[in-house]
Amino acid sequence: MSRNTLIASALAAGVALTLASTGPAAAATVIELTQTPCQFLEPEGGTDHGYRSAKKADCEAINEASGAARLAATEPMTLKPGKYIFRVTNKNVPYGLGFWLRGDGIVARATLPSVSGGGLTTGATKDYEVELTPGSYVFSCPLNPTPDYRLVVAE
Repeated sequence: MSRNTLIASALAAGVALTLASTGPAAAATVIELTQTPCQFLEPEGGTDHGYRSAKKADCEAINEASGAARLAATEPMTLKPGKYIFRVTNKNVPYGLGFWLRGDGIVARATLPSVSGGGLTTGATKDYEVELTPGSYVFSCPLNPTPDYRLVVAE
């Protein structure tokens, strides 16, 4: 799949991409992700469900009731192996958030690259850089509990 086909495919799936370059030999693709209470917008087709949350327990209850159905309606994000920056924004969540991308399952979590961090206050944006290798991944926010959105890295 060519780079342009990958970009077009990601955009059709509702993933915002921005290309960033730190030099001729080191280029990373930027994946922009937006967190609202209890969800990431892009994997859910850009739909903001309008959830309200003042604390972690609110999202745990919301996602217990609706998370599985919402995940079933999504397609995994598909990327090629390479360098990525996941640019995550806290949009209207009134407490600090984070981001965690890891292998899907115990073995994959131990063998695939991962990236995580916190400190995303309301309105803040942070970059999480990682070099992805082929495999199945999930990403979520443990602080603003979201579903585990799927990501597949393949040639």
